[in-house]
Amino acid sequence: MSRPLPPSAPARLVRPIQVQVIDMPPDHHVAAHRHDWGQLAYASEGVLSVTTATGTWTVPPQRAVWVPPGIEHAVATRSGAAFRSLYVEAELIDGLPAECAVVAVPPLLRELIVAAARLPRGYDRQSPGGRLAAVILDQLRGLEPVPLHLPMPADPRLARIAAALAEDPGDNRPLGDWAAAVGASERTLARAFTRETGLGFGAWRQRLRLMASLDRLMAGEPVTTVALGLGYATPSAFTAMFRKTLGAPPSVYLGRRD
Repeated sequence: MSRPLPPSAPARLVRPIQVQVIDMPPDHHVAAHRHDWGQLAYASEGVLSVTTATGTWTVPPQRAVWVPPGIEHAVATRSGAAFRSLYVEAELIDGLPAECAVVAVPPLLRELIVAAARLPRGYDRQSPGGRLAAVILDQLRGLEPVPLHLPMPADPRLARIAAALAEDPGDNRPLGDWAAAVGASERTLARAFTRETGLGFGAWRQRLRLMASLDRLMAGEPVTTVALGLGYATPSAFTAMFRKTLGAPPSVYLGRRD
């Protein structure tokens, strides 16, 4: 059964491409809901998290989450966010991912979304606004996924471990210790993690830490504090992981100076 749309979401689209502007305060949550159109969840400022039944996607301003029609999802921000939700009619989403995905948002698309947010809801399709919407659609079809998805395991033993690590991403206990805690063999848990998430335990924990770091860095915490708090032996080890995964060190990726 579909949950009701949150008050901030439109009951229907009046145009094929529509932008909803929501300035979210820190620790803001939009309850789980679904709609009949596609959504690009993008924040021009701040970090967003989008959660579905299969996992969580976390994105800084240079990224967005694509949510196909019909998928129940919740949206949240720890740091606060200038949320710009781009809605796309289901008939126009050919060529876009069939599942939720984090995508890189190039500078041109970022500016187009900001411009579209200023359009009236019922803009003339033959006007410059209509042509702007057509360019946005072309840009959407060229987006590339990036690894900011944290798949969540369903196995109760793995779910227990995942929940504990989500509470304390800096917990460095090896899988063998976790196996003893949940009453399973290390080999069994290792296989189950790979089967249910597509990632080995170490890779899953590293993805969790990467996503946890984004909110902390955007909130202004120094790289050293974030790195040590997430269980890395040195800031350089954290920076190397960040650069390898996202293509740039934290200061460059997030456009900040430490």
